[in-house]
Amino acid sequence: MIARRTMLGGGLALLVPGLARAVPQSMPSTRQLSFEVWRGSRKLGTHDLVFHPRADGFAVEVAVDIAFRVGPVTLYRYTHHAVERWAHGQVAELTTQTDDNGTHYHVTGRREGNGLMIQPTAGAPYAAPADALPATHWNVHELEGAWINTQSGEVIRPRVTPQSPAIVQTATSSPLRVRRYALSGPVKLDLWYDETQTWAGLSFVKGGAEVRYARRP
Repeated sequence: MIARRTMLGGGLALLVPGLARAVPQSMPSTRQLSFEVWRGSRKLGTHDLVFHPRADGFAVEVAVDIAFRVGPVTLYRYTHHAVERWAHGQVAELTTQTDDNGTHYHVTGRREGNGLMIQPTAGAPYAAPADALPATHWNVHELEGAWINTQSGEVIRPRVTPQSPAIVQTATSSPLRVRRYALSGPVKLDLWYDETQTWAGLSFVKGGAEVRYARRP
């Protein structure tokens, strides 16, 4: 990510045609995003997002279920569930629960006045920065500012560097042209968005192997 405020502010909008600094005012056109999670040639699990319309906006339900097995033995298991509610163009509530191989996390957030108050897994509640969004990745505007880590509740500011467009494979092996963003600093991964600015996947390296999200139709 180049200089922090240059890339997380107006500079990013200039580099990405059609990317304005405003957050979504209504529910995205897609009602569901589904991904298969792969580590090399081994499928680890799934990551699904479902969008629910509401009278004042919409809600996003996130479910992640990942397991690394050797034969019948599960060596690592990760589950994550989050509900992110938007009202009048702003994040109004956030509730998450995570089981990271037996270690449990719980985060809540609620808009009070003009601020989003976050209760992290550990520590005192705090008012999130005005530019912070939950790091659920479906919203391309998260690239413009701070992230609220939905597992721990901490605020992080990754550095974002736009990359050349690329072709990636979906879960059905169909090619998909994407815009890529390399994240560094406190987060090290590549995020991909298709030409409609819909989340198309991600990749990162863990334990010397690439972990990759392949979007399902």
